[in-house]
Amino acid sequence: MNALNPTVTVTLGALAGLLALASIAVKVWADGKALPADAEIRRRTRAWWVIVGLFAVAFFLGRSATLVLLALVSFLALKEFMTLAPTRQADRRALFWAYLAIPLQYYWVASDWYGMFIIFIPVYLFLFMPFRMVLIGETRDFLRSAGTLHWGVMMTVFGISHAAYLLALPNAVAPAGDLGLLLYLVLLTELNDVAQYLWGKSIGHRRVLPTVSPGKTWGGLLGGIGTTVVLAWLGAPYLTPLTAIQAIAAGLLIGLFGFAGDVTLSAVKRDLGLKDSGSLLPGHGGILDRVDSLTFTAPLFFHFLYYLHY
Repeated sequence: MNALNPTVTVTLGALAGLLALASIAVKVWADGKALPADAEIRRRTRAWWVIVGLFAVAFFLGRSATLVLLALVSFLALKEFMTLAPTRQADRRALFWAYLAIPLQYYWVASDWYGMFIIFIPVYLFLFMPFRMVLIGETRDFLRSAGTLHWGVMMTVFGISHAAYLLALPNAVAPAGDLGLLLYLVLLTELNDVAQYLWGKSIGHRRVLPTVSPGKTWGGLLGGIGTTVVLAWLGAPYLTPLTAIQAIAAGLLIGLFGFAGDVTLSAVKRDLGLKDSGSLLPGHGGILDRVDSLTFTAPLFFHFLYYLHY
């Protein structure tokens, strides 16, 4: 177990305090009522305790434990995606290589091998997977299956692993170290989802993409982005090397592309006739429902930060 940076410790403590207040508020509000919205909020609050608790334990155990947690998230997300996505029976043999990509991708992170990390999946695996599928000898729906498998790996493994590579960046550059960078990204991404949900429930009327995600409104989108920008600006001096202008840009990027990741998965679920990707997290659906935004924000924030400061 490693000693955490004081700023990271205080931030985690503040999150726990906010969740405690939210839990009390939900209980007081829900007493004597039996509204569906109240039950949903209670489930979401309990799920947030689980999410924050897992990350807090991993942070206290150190960098290796945090990498393992993120690799597990990639595995569960890919497994959930491949369970939902239409694939051919013959593709089961090729799936082994998709799952093998997870420990390999996170090994490049652990060994700080940026060159291999950045090209392994989009180059080597991209070329190898269709060839392995060709060797099976089944050509019916080949293009659809290859595209499904590639997109699933890119989203759940390559995208999320960018969050993990924040832990391989030099500690000296960021005031709260590598864990501070990861906490900043995950916190803003998830709070952006929460803010868009709350603003949408409060002032949202006009839908952004009614045929894709009817619950997403312009009020929720703009309110969520505005909230994320403010939080990004407030947290940047303590957790990142970003200047005030850079932090505002990071908030805009995370707010907008967090929404993009969310509605992209919504389009997948619409295509499959599903509401949630799973039921692992009551009130939040499956793992994919929780990391959909992160699959977009992690690579974009990583390269934004990497270009400016590393």
